[in-house]
Amino acid sequence: ELLVVPLPWWKRAIDVVGSVIGLALLSPVFLLAALAVKLGSPGPVFYTSKRAGVRGRPFRFFKFRTMYVDAEQRKADLLQHNEVSGPVFKMRNDPRITPVGRFLRKTSIDELPQLWNVLRGDMSLVGPRPPLPEETRFYAPWQRRRLEGKGGLTCIWQVSGRSNVQFEDWVRMDIHYLERRSLWRDLLILVQTFPAVFSCRGAR
Repeated sequence: ELLVVPLPWWKRAIDVVGSVIGLALLSPVFLLAALAVKLGSPGPVFYTSKRAGVRGRPFRFFKFRTMYVDAEQRKADLLQHNEVSGPVFKMRNDPRITPVGRFLRKTSIDELPQLWNVLRGDMSLVGPRPPLPEETRFYAPWQRRRLEGKGGLTCIWQVSGRSNVQFEDWVRMDIHYLERRSLWRDLLILVQTFPAVFSCRGAR
């Protein structure tokens, strides 16, 4: 715990205010998305998984479900089709994604439940995207530096092409953000996130 750099007061303040406003204003979108997921394919509305937080500490991560319920069992058969470098898996035409899920991912609506993670303090509005714990086992020592800050809903790589950015560049962007974090940089990234999401650039 002595090695963990505490969050500045302004960051937690922005997180609480932003997540409360977001959850309130987007509640109709939550209801419509939940209904679409439920009607689109059998299974739960929300997908939850363990993600690595600060220093790799796990927490429960929320998303709208965008895949069929047997997605994890089918992943091993698709690893040869991975389209990005590093210990992450991304596939442009992943057959495990439902039709409704494809739309939710394209528009980033599937990520909205993470506002609850932000309000709980598991995540921040701005910060490196929290990885799966099993992915971090393959990190090089320098790549583990991206775990020194709280994971976020958006960060530099989200506004720079998302899935079009290769893993090592993505990690360098995260480390660059953590080294130069400031109130104005966070506000700028939040503003830049809106056009990036609306353009659907790099979304998969």
